[in-house]
Amino acid sequence: MRFVKTFTVRWSECDANGHLRNTAYSEYGIETRVGFLAENGFPMSRLRQAGMGPVILREELDYLREVHMGDVIEVDLQRLGLSPDGARWRLSHELRKGEKAVARIVLLGGWLDLHRRRLTPPLPDMLHLFEELERGEPYQDLPSLKGEG
Repeated sequence: MRFVKTFTVRWSECDANGHLRNTAYSEYGIETRVGFLAENGFPMSRLRQAGMGPVILREELDYLREVHMGDVIEVDLQRLGLSPDGARWRLSHELRKGEKAVARIVLLGGWLDLHRRRLTPPLPDMLHLFEELERGEPYQDLPSLKGEG
């Protein structure tokens, strides 16, 4: 399954040089991931009700081209890794302006049990959703929680 969101760069998202500010790239990624979950039956309210939420353990961002106010940006979401139990995942976003890539974000994260404050497997339907998400490269199998406490 392919997932893409489109954004138009606003003045408030730009720095003093007129470029998209660095934190806005990450915010576009967040909006894309939250949109993916919500549009597929898992709004944040449902996650809170289940006592879980996404947690980012690592985020890498490569800037490739300048982005300015008024530019239209597409942000995709791909799966670069998943543990068999679904508790850990590795995702990427490619940000594009037309046909040109302007940035790439790679994330390592998981599902946090909001009460125990530990990683936890997702709801079964969420695991299936992540398994169906478009697979990107380089792909990496991730370890399950077995034996962690």
